[in-house]
Amino acid sequence: MADEAKENGAEKKETESPTLVAEETEDPIALKKLLDDERAKTAEYLDNWRRAAADLSNFRKRTEKDLSELTKTANALLILRLLAVLDDFDRAEQTIPDNLRELTWIDGVMIIARKLRGVFEAEGLVPIDALNKSFDPNFHEAVIHEETDQFEDGVVMAELQKGYKLDERVLRPTLVKVAKKKK
Repeated sequence: MADEAKENGAEKKETESPTLVAEETEDPIALKKLLDDERAKTAEYLDNWRRAAADLSNFRKRTEKDLSELTKTANALLILRLLAVLDDFDRAEQTIPDNLRELTWIDGVMIIARKLRGVFEAEGLVPIDALNKSFDPNFHEAVIHEETDQFEDGVVMAELQKGYKLDERVLRPTLVKVAKKKK
């Protein structure tokens, strides 16, 4: 029984708040020290809370940025794969005989190609203009170098495959034939 009283007394001391201790101690110096200690703890807790809130905010921003980049990358990969379809439409259009161009189903196919181009443009896809421009390895990939007198050295003579930029980044470089001065 005496042990229980000691345990209850020990528990009582552990659960007493600093305020109750301060009420029992009427020494102003001890009260001021206790108040200063509690203010320091409060300031520390507030500082820790602010840091945690800032960390959470930074985490959210970083997560949103990462998600945005992931979405852009996924869109770019999908568009890159669909560019082959657009290339096929372009090649098909170039090979249509003039006497068949008036057929309505041919018009329908070309409308599909225009819609696909419209979707790409809405997503920020822009063709790279290369013909008759100076070769730029940032935008062009030289496949053929041909000696000629008709063009200046290093000028793109022909586009073999259209290149595209997506959001100011080269998605696919233009495959080109580059002029080389005859010796």
